[in-house]
Amino acid sequence: MANISASMVKELREKSGVGMMDCKTALSENNGDIEAAMDWLRTKGLAKAAKKADRIAAEGLVGVSVDGTKGVVVEVNSETDFVARNETFQSMVSDITRLSLTAGSDFDALSNATFPGSDKNVGDYITAMVATIGENMNLRRVSGISVSQGAVAAYVHNQIAPGLGKIGVLVGLESTGDTAKLLEFGKQVAMHIAAVGPLSLSPEDLDPAVIEKEKSVLSEQARESGKPENIIEKMIEGRIRKFYQEVVLLSQTFVIDGESTVEQAVKAAEASVGAPVKITGFVRFSLGEGIEKKEEDFAAEVAAVTSGS
Repeated sequence: MANISASMVKELREKSGVGMMDCKTALSENNGDIEAAMDWLRTKGLAKAAKKADRIAAEGLVGVSVDGTKGVVVEVNSETDFVARNETFQSMVSDITRLSLTAGSDFDALSNATFPGSDKNVGDYITAMVATIGENMNLRRVSGISVSQGAVAAYVHNQIAPGLGKIGVLVGLESTGDTAKLLEFGKQVAMHIAAVGPLSLSPEDLDPAVIEKEKSVLSEQARESGKPENIIEKMIEGRIRKFYQEVVLLSQTFVIDGESTVEQAVKAAEASVGAPVKITGFVRFSLGEGIEKKEEDFAAEVAAVTSGS
C-alpha cells in the first residue's frame, strides 16, 4: 500500500473540496493516485456534494434537547423545506442535537465529534448526507444553557417532529423549588421568547452598540421638534425606557397574561414553585435568521428556458 502523505491529502482536498478523512480514504483505496482518488470520490458522490456547498441553505431545522439542568439548541440548514420534512434528515438533526448534550455547545467540538453509529465526525457525516440527499446542508450554529440548580425549560415552535421545528428556545431558571412547576412556568417564558424575540435578559445585558444606535435615531427625531436640549434629553430618556420595554425580556409585557411584565410574572410564579426563581439566561434560534436568501425570478427563468439561452 502506498504511503499517504499529508501533502497528498491536502492536494486532493483542494481539488475535490471533500473532507480530509474522506480524501485520505480515497487515496488509500487507490494507492495514492490522485486522479483515481478523484474518480473514486465522484463514484461515492462526495465530490458532487462538495460542489453543492456554495448553494444557499436557509431552510432546515432547529433542534432542541434538554437533560435536567442543561439544554442545547442546534440549527442544521438545508436548501429546501422539502428536505426538512425528510425523515432521514430529521433523524440526523435529532442525533446531532442529542450528541451536543455530551459533546458540548462549542461549534468546533460538535463538528469534530463522532456522529453516533458512524466512523465519521459530524461535519463529514453531513457532507456524506449531501451526496445522499442531493442538496447542500450544513451545521450552522449551536448554543446551550445550564444552571447549577433548578431547570432548563424548552419550547419548539412549528414543531414537525419531537424537539425539531422552526424556532427553538431554551430558558435557564435557577431555583430550589418544585421542578415540575418550574418547568411549567419556564415553558410559558420560552413561548413568550419565541413569540416576541427579546434581544437581552436585562438592560445591562443589551449590546451597547444597539443602545447607542437607538439613542442616535431618537435624538435626530427629537431635535426635529425644535425643543430645547434639556427637554430633548428627557424625551430621549423616556423613549429609551420604552425601548427597553420592547426588547428586554424582564421588562416586556408577558404575552401569557398580557398585563404583567415578565419580571413580575417571575415573582408571581415563586408562590407555586415554592422558592425564589431567577431567569439566568435564554437562547432563541429562529431558522435561517440572518441568512440572505437568493431571490428567484421565476418569470426570467421561464423566459431563459423558452429562448433557449
